[in-house]
Amino acid sequence: MNKIFSVINPQYPVFLQKNNFLLKTKLFVITPPFTQLNTPYPATAYIKGFLNTKNIESVQADLGIDVILELFSRKGLIDLFEVSDSKFQADSEISDNSKRIFALQDEYIKTIDSVIQFLQGKNPTLALQICQEDFLPEASRFAQLEELDWAFGTMGTQDKAKHLATLYLEDISDFIVECVDENFGFSRYAERLGRSANSFDELYEALQQKTTYIDSILISLLKAKIEAVKPTLFLISVPFPGNLYSAFRCAQWIKQNHPEIKISMGGGFPNTELRSLSDKRVFEFFDFITLDDGEVPIEELIFNLENPNSNSFKRTFLLENGEVVYKNNSLKHDYKQSQVGTPDYSDLPLDKYISVIEIVNPMHRMWSDGRWNKLTMAHGCYWGKCTFCDISLDYIKVYEPVAASLLCDRIEELIEKTGQNGFHFVDEAAPPALMRALALEILKRKLAVTWWTNIRFEKSFSKDLCLLLKASGCIAVSGGLEVASDRLLKLIDKGVTVEQVAKVTRNFTEAGIMVHAYLMYGYPTQTIQETVDSLEMVRQLFEAGVLQSGFWHQFALTAHSPVGLYPEQFGVTKKTEAIGTFANNDIEYTDATGINHDKFSFGLKKSLFNFMHGICFDYELQEWFDFKIPRTKIHPDFIFNALEEQNDFNTKPNAKVVWLGGKPTAEAFTKSKKGRSWEMMSLTFHDKKESFDIQTSKEEGEWLLSILSKIAVSGSKGYTFQEVKNDFETELEDFELFWYSKPVNTLREFGLLVL
Repeated sequence: MNKIFSVINPQYPVFLQKNNFLLKTKLFVITPPFTQLNTPYPATAYIKGFLNTKNIESVQADLGIDVILELFSRKGLIDLFEVSDSKFQADSEISDNSKRIFALQDEYIKTIDSVIQFLQGKNPTLALQICQEDFLPEASRFAQLEELDWAFGTMGTQDKAKHLATLYLEDISDFIVECVDENFGFSRYAERLGRSANSFDELYEALQQKTTYIDSILISLLKAKIEAVKPTLFLISVPFPGNLYSAFRCAQWIKQNHPEIKISMGGGFPNTELRSLSDKRVFEFFDFITLDDGEVPIEELIFNLENPNSNSFKRTFLLENGEVVYKNNSLKHDYKQSQVGTPDYSDLPLDKYISVIEIVNPMHRMWSDGRWNKLTMAHGCYWGKCTFCDISLDYIKVYEPVAASLLCDRIEELIEKTGQNGFHFVDEAAPPALMRALALEILKRKLAVTWWTNIRFEKSFSKDLCLLLKASGCIAVSGGLEVASDRLLKLIDKGVTVEQVAKVTRNFTEAGIMVHAYLMYGYPTQTIQETVDSLEMVRQLFEAGVLQSGFWHQFALTAHSPVGLYPEQFGVTKKTEAIGTFANNDIEYTDATGINHDKFSFGLKKSLFNFMHGICFDYELQEWFDFKIPRTKIHPDFIFNALEEQNDFNTKPNAKVVWLGGKPTAEAFTKSKKGRSWEMMSLTFHDKKESFDIQTSKEEGEWLLSILSKIAVSGSKGYTFQEVKNDFETELEDFELFWYSKPVNTLREFGLLVL
């Protein structure tokens, strides 16, 4: 035991005397309802993976998927319709839609279990019945089918059935909202109570009310788990405002029924919203609230529970002498990313998550369909300058990449444990150099994986790098174009131009990697003309085929961004300072332009929906808006001209040269012309789709055979362009003439990359 304790925390000699540390402390870590239906939110898996490295016992649960599966079951719907019966007796203003669903309750009860199994991937043959469209009961959500028929024209049976099944669940959801619990939502619950809640009053009042029907399901599941786990420390991860109410309901029940269990909150919501918390009523529910990276704060909580005389905390709010205090007196440093372990998804029902297809947006479909293992290439953001972003907070500010070899170790470990080879790297912005190293390591280990991540559209993403990423299994990237205006991109300090974004998205698209763009409107000082011009840029990018997916977000002023910290530099006047007793992040403000940016929302989103489906590019921009807008000042061929091919013969000497293809077969032959003859070589290559030949002189062919084996992706040594050139020139001349010749250009199309 003593040996284990010295590893756990060498800074605390008292551990050596506390031989019951591991035996007494048991953690229960949960995500409260609701986040995603198709895959677990990764925070609890990250924490459990870290605790494993310390031999600290923990159990995790995703109460969101547990509640959904309880609610959307035969028994759940029988109970639901029974509960709603009184509503129908007492309320004459129930919509015709809910009346229809209530009348068809037997059909819903009959079909629900088989539909859920289908969406879990356990009942694939049901797709044939669902697609006949006389199997599922239909309510108002199915009214959109006619306008979506064209979008699903080429969709396979399984995907179309998933979409129809999703509409069916959304119909039931609409019924729940109107007749049972107005706060219900598949990926959020009572979100209004958590969003920008400067005061705790409204949430506190809601928690004094009788539990809702959804609450009762949640509490019954929590009760069973607490009785089974018997934890001493209960950790609640709250990633979003839509998880906050349920987190407090869980904590409230624990306090009332198991006051001996200590409760702590962490996660994305407190990290951004609760940094100036002062309302002592919060600690009627929680004992601790921790900020930023959770590993050391949790470790310190465990130590304090085991050693009541200790008073060492890391970034932790607690109640002391009746007042809220923030303690950060621990001497422990945060762990390096190499020390936090591999996320551990055990305890979570991975085979029971539900894949849905809510909308036709390709990137949003990836978020909601399929099971993804979540990993992080780098902690924080390597750029860390965007003025709308919370770059003053540690989760952005502290940048630390993970070595590609360690990432691949974690990938292999997760594949073995979960049986899933899909990975979503949840980085703020994945670093191009690390993406290159990871792709090479994946190829070297011959791993078959599918992955996607978030990036900056920077010029490092060359055509060859995109081809390498594709070869390693990358299928999609998302990145912030934000406001498609060079003036505003400079003000945002994005470090890119619209022309550069166009070229990078072209490189990804031509490599076969889908591109999603985050788009922004309403940035401070943005004029109406710039909004219109930004829309025109987006129209041209989709028309050129270099963007496949996008989404418009309206700018929000947050307390921890440069705009929030220095508003006068951006023509912004705060209406309210972000100083409340509870959540403090979003700030109301006035823009010096005085423009009402809200009115652009519908037109921007409607036009984008059509552009994503390859139509309406010839519409005048005015047609998307029901108010007068100025004509665009962007040249109609701006993006087309930016994408005009430019041959670049300036290869950097330190660029890495890699061959992704296999070993060719070689055949020497003699070529004759006008009485002269010389020896040639024909090299035959086989890639996954086709075979092809190239012909060179015998000497050049022999050199190619040699160098391709050296620069193969499986090779132990990496070769630079300069080293390849030097190797060539030991026996041959005119390397540049050979490198830019037709045979080598053919190889460049089939996996000879310069990175």
